[in-house]
Amino acid sequence: MIELVIFDCDGVLVDTERLTVRIEQAALADLGWEVSAEELAERFVGCTDGYFEREVARQIGGPIPAAWRAQVNARYREAFRTELAAVDGVVDALDALEAVPHASCVASNGSHGKMQTTLGATGLLERFAGRIFSAYDVAHGKPAPDLFLHAAEQMGHVPERCVVVEDSTNGVVAARAAGMHVYAYAGGLIAAERLSGPGTTVFADMRELPGLISARSGR
Repeated sequence: MIELVIFDCDGVLVDTERLTVRIEQAALADLGWEVSAEELAERFVGCTDGYFEREVARQIGGPIPAAWRAQVNARYREAFRTELAAVDGVVDALDALEAVPHASCVASNGSHGKMQTTLGATGLLERFAGRIFSAYDVAHGKPAPDLFLHAAEQMGHVPERCVVVEDSTNGVVAARAAGMHVYAYAGGLIAAERLSGPGTTVFADMRELPGLISARSGR
């Protein structure tokens, strides 16, 4: 029986990934690192900010200029303010899951501040009030299982009765390591074949999610 549905945030609830990749590609070019959108998505979607910055510093052979970081953050804020939307179909999926009902929460490698901004901008913040967990709350972010195990514990559920909704390879690996079945959303930037594997159900339309979860939980 499924008791808790744990949602990733970026790319699952809010359609940030395309905006982020576009902004990062242009910003990295400013540092002299020409990288394709495909490589950026494969390497960094679902990673922590710390990992991204360490890899950028390694690539450019030195510390990231503070002014560059501030400029990128400003670009994020402007894009999120003017362009950000919820992932297509996710509001319908949340409505259906709440009608069953299933307990739910958010667990993201992003910071609490970022999630306040993105969930707030898309009208989803109140739906998860008091049930939002960040990699900054635990020792290790995804692909380690710490965050999902922490979310399950805080919500009062054992891992084997939790499922995770993810869109990144890091997130899928983390959920599997936590012993949780994964619903891998392939409607974003990561191809379905990169997300598939044991303990994983790959799907491409968020409106399919409630039926998939209900079928697994026998409801």
